[in-house]
Amino acid sequence: MSDLKRDPYSGQMDTGHEWNGIRELNTRVPKPVWFFLILTFLFGVGYWILMPSWPFWTGYAHGLLGIDQKKSVAERIEEANAHLPDWVAQVKAKDYAEIQADPALMTAVIERGHELFGDNCAACHGVGGRGNRGFPALAAGAWLWGGDPATVFETIRVGVNSASSESRSSQMPAFGKDQMLEKDDILKAIAYVRSLSGLPHDDALAAAGKDVFANNCVACHGEDAKGSHDTGAPDLTDQIWLYGNEPETMYRTVFYGRQGHMPNWDKRLSDFERKVLALYVVNLSKGGKS
Repeated sequence: MSDLKRDPYSGQMDTGHEWNGIRELNTRVPKPVWFFLILTFLFGVGYWILMPSWPFWTGYAHGLLGIDQKKSVAERIEEANAHLPDWVAQVKAKDYAEIQADPALMTAVIERGHELFGDNCAACHGVGGRGNRGFPALAAGAWLWGGDPATVFETIRVGVNSASSESRSSQMPAFGKDQMLEKDDILKAIAYVRSLSGLPHDDALAAAGKDVFANNCVACHGEDAKGSHDTGAPDLTDQIWLYGNEPETMYRTVFYGRQGHMPNWDKRLSDFERKVLALYVVNLSKGGKS
């Protein structure tokens, strides 16, 4: 190019490009940069040859070293299982009643259960199982499906309204949205339910709501409104509320319905871990250490 110039300070020719009076030098790439670029390229080629890398339609290239990370992990797990503490074998072998009757064994279960609960359950059920809005307070012992360890184990395994084909299923109908009840009847039913748990209510509405409840709610919640473990329907006579006991919240629950969700943990947690969690949660509900 005819407008190329030599820089008077470095002696390098420029490229002929100029920005706001600043001319671009045609400086060569430093040799150390070339060195590391070439070294990186050679390392990449070597890695492709030695290590598992290229995917195929039916598998992948295993590399000349034949390293299999999946196999390595399986071997490490097998090795770890061979050196498990004695209490783990006892928990696996004994039934729930035997474990609960052994204070030393329960101490180990609670310590491990605390870790498992914190890693997998606390995000929804809260620290110490105190619950969150829409997620049961496990420490309160208000069981939707039953509170014995075997039942809790099964709930953890299959989940509620989960992707498992064996999932527990539960849903509160949308009585208002689906036009099963008029607004006035919903308000009557709410007043009646509030009267059952000692919440402030209108006596006249509550009296009228008893029939509304009998005609629409007893199939799930029972004639005594104490719920059913068969359907996962909560006890409406206690002071424990899954979504809240404010009149507006209760109206929304009845009008739009509710459908909780709990994942199935049979793919993520082992039988042993689910057993420990079941024992830990039941212990929480009895006022045990969290």
